[in-house]
Amino acid sequence: MRKYLSLLVILTLVLPSNGQDISEETLLKAMHTISSHELLEYVQIQCDDKYQGRLTGTKEYQECAEWLAGEFATWGLTPAGDSGRWFQWYDIPYTLVLPNCGLSLHMPLKNGGTILKHYNYMTEYMPGSTSGNGEVTAEVVYAGYGITAPELNYDDYRGIDVKGKIILIEREAPVSPAAGAEKFNPWYEHSFHQSKLANAVKHGAAGMIYNYGPIANPNNDYYKDFIYVHIGDSVVSDIFEGTGLIHSDVVSSIDSTLKPQSFNTKKVVTVRMSTQHFPDGKGSNVIGLIRGSDPELSDETIIIGAHLDHLGRCYEIIPGANDNASAVAVMMGVAKALTDNKIPLRRSVMFLAFGSEEQAIVGAKAYLNRPVMPLDKSILLNMDGVGIGHSIRALAGTNYPVLWSYVEDANNRYVHRPLSNNYFSNLGRPRLDAAPFLSAGVPSLSFSTYGSANYYHVPLDNLDIIKPEIMEDLCQLLFVSVVRMANSPESLR
Repeated sequence: MRKYLSLLVILTLVLPSNGQDISEETLLKAMHTISSHELLEYVQIQCDDKYQGRLTGTKEYQECAEWLAGEFATWGLTPAGDSGRWFQWYDIPYTLVLPNCGLSLHMPLKNGGTILKHYNYMTEYMPGSTSGNGEVTAEVVYAGYGITAPELNYDDYRGIDVKGKIILIEREAPVSPAAGAEKFNPWYEHSFHQSKLANAVKHGAAGMIYNYGPIANPNNDYYKDFIYVHIGDSVVSDIFEGTGLIHSDVVSSIDSTLKPQSFNTKKVVTVRMSTQHFPDGKGSNVIGLIRGSDPELSDETIIIGAHLDHLGRCYEIIPGANDNASAVAVMMGVAKALTDNKIPLRRSVMFLAFGSEEQAIVGAKAYLNRPVMPLDKSILLNMDGVGIGHSIRALAGTNYPVLWSYVEDANNRYVHRPLSNNYFSNLGRPRLDAAPFLSAGVPSLSFSTYGSANYYHVPLDNLDIIKPEIMEDLCQLLFVSVVRMANSPESLR
């Protein structure tokens, strides 16, 4: 109630720093057309089983993209994809994960036989989202970070034989982005999932148990005969049990000395994967545009971005309600509020729903390779995971104080949510669509929310965890910020 009373006090004021004649009353009436119920409905539609988790390349993803384009068309946005249509196309191989996957540890008995310990789906292991199809039973060799870097005098495979065996490796690299660019950059390429997988195949490994989550993740390459799963602490603990080594101590030793600690664990596991690979998949971004009215400013573009895709099935459907149906819903809410209320805009505003964020941010790279509007006149307001909690965070807000000032002022005036920002070095492997935009010199803020239960890259990321109120407040915050940015006489860059 206090929020609304404070708004009424200033209804007669004119929006400051605004080159268009938009009254405060007009702005606030439009802002309050944004409804949490409507935003939740957008999330629910995207999470419907008919879209099968929205894995880019599948027909179900494209059907969801067509639904979004239909909403854009209804609201009067201009299609800005290939050939004047809604979609910007690109190649994207993809892999379907089917039921009949599993991970088992062979446990020796005193009489010489063995029994199998079967691990639980989701809590102890997740299928590798780009794994080959088949089953492999072999000894497990611990291979550290799975990195071979002769230029750094570092090789996790030195002194071990992994041919025909299953490797256990860690994610990332022994030097993290927190160490700074000078120390981390030499390790950058080696930290990628794709580099680790290629290195394992090169050394003749038959499979991999990857200490990663356990979560699903299609951000990797595909090798027909290479089988892998993602595992968590319980599996790692079982593999290390009886070796005389403690896993955390081994990792700490690698990180501190930059010397590999690889060894044969003498444990045997069976990894079973059921997958189908499609090397010729096609993906798309969905792009709608509101062209600015000012001839001198209309090429300057505020991009509101959110990735439409998620993980598909692994092997259960992973709905991706927070990641990232929530952000697409907020993007839609801003677009509808601007068009329904006929808000005048001097600069252009683009609504860019990325495909393939989960598959190595291929959709974002596709846009940067073929930008619709000049990149040197664009800014990006990106969203990823904005449907939970009670607080809002803007990654890279400290990097771009001009952009941040609009957001902070709108929050202080109208929304009053806990709001924070930080500095973003953008050193690590790209995990957000904003990352390649930043590398291309496009000022970008990335919004997320936090403060309640969240489930990342597992089937529990569903409607049950969504908090519609935080989506409404973020949508209103971005709506006001975008109107002010679009009409400001001051430069945004």
